[in-house]
This record gives sequence, C-alpha cells and structure tokens, in this order.
Amino acid sequence: MRGTIPPLTERSISGSYTPGVTWSERAEAAAARYRGGEKRGLDQRQLTQLANAAWAAGLCLLMDGRRDESAAWLRRAAGRYRESWEAGAPPDSWGRPIAAMKALLIAGDDVSAAAHWALDAGAASAESPIGRYAGTLALLVLGDDAEAAVLAATLQGRDDFPDTVADTVFALAAGDAGGYRAALESVLASFEERTEFLEDVAVADTVLALQVLAAPRGLAVALRVSPRLP
Repeated sequence: MRGTIPPLTERSISGSYTPGVTWSERAEAAAARYRGGEKRGLDQRQLTQLANAAWAAGLCLLMDGRRDESAAWLRRAAGRYRESWEAGAPPDSWGRPIAAMKALLIAGDDVSAAAHWALDAGAASAESPIGRYAGTLALLVLGDDAEAAVLAATLQGRDDFPDTVADTVFALAAGDAGGYRAALESVLASFEERTEFLEDVAVADTVLALQVLAAPRGLAVALRVSPRLP
C-alpha cells in the first residue's frame, strides 16, 4: 500500500476511470445517483453511498469550473458522511470523518465541527493508521500543529499507510516548506498514476484539501498543471 492513497470509505472504489466523458456529464450522473438513492430506506451504508455520490458531484462540478454548485454538493456530502456515522457505522470507519473534513476544506467551509467529531470519536488515539490520519487532519484543521506533528510522525515509515501522505501531513504540521512541496508533488504523482478512483472521479482531492490547510500557514505551493486538478 505504500505510495498509494487509501480509499476514503469502505468498499469505495467503484471501478476504473473511463476517459471521454465530460465533467458536466459526470456531475449529472452523480447527482442522479444521489437523487435515486434518496428514495430508498437509508441505513448507514446507504447514507455512505449517498455521501459518495454527492462528493462525486461536487468534485466533478469543481473540475467543470462551477465552484458555487460544487461547494453545495460537497457540503451535502459532508453532512451525509456524518449521518452515516451516527446511523451505526462499523468501528474504525475513519474514512467518513476524513471524507467530511476534506469535502468541507475543498468547499471553503468551516471544518471545525467535523474536526471535533473526529477527535471526540477517538481518532488521535486510534490503533489504525487511517484513524490517526483522521486525527492528524483534525488537529491541523484546529491549528494544533505541535500535536499534529507528533501524530503524523506515527504514520511515517509504515507498510500499511502511504509514505507520500504521511510525509506531507508531517511537513505541513512541522512548517517544513521544502518537505511539504516535495511530498505534495509525490501525492499528486500518485493520483496521476492511478486507474481506479472513488466513484470513478479522477481528481486529486487529497492535494486540494491539503493545499487549503497549507495556505494560512504560508506553505501552499504553485503546483504544475495536471489532469487531476481544476
């Protein structure tokens, strides 16, 4: 798993990316999946599927240059991820608060409630690296960089968590501009090399979210042009 991005939610990879379909068409398809899903009974798994569809619509709209519409869908996704957690998500379903925080970061919304959700649920002391990743993001959102650096260090050099992501969040928490730039470029490269994506949406969402966290710290970088970025 080293060098790859972990899925955000359980069984979330829907298939290989299919080129030749416009972002607008992808957004419409995701919105249609969302509307269709709303008509069914909503248990925690179905709520996660709704959240995934809303997330996909939001990112596709962002790639299509429709930022206001994108933000509305990403905000909706974050809400559904929280609902799915409260509806009886399995233990260690850390992908849900991670996805909610990333969606709100990209939307430009207040992320503090989602960050407190992750920490109150025990993310910072989780046994799993994905849980501690959720905790690291939450601490970064809340501006506790010292604690975030300590937690991020526990993600580095593992066989069960991507080095690129661990190095990026550690550098971000430590205020290491050079380390952040190099690690973030590696995260972007890993997205460019992938052929499978959540909901078939080939967008480097992790890069977008981390850049939002980097901006107030003076660490955001000018990334090269990429098909995985708006």
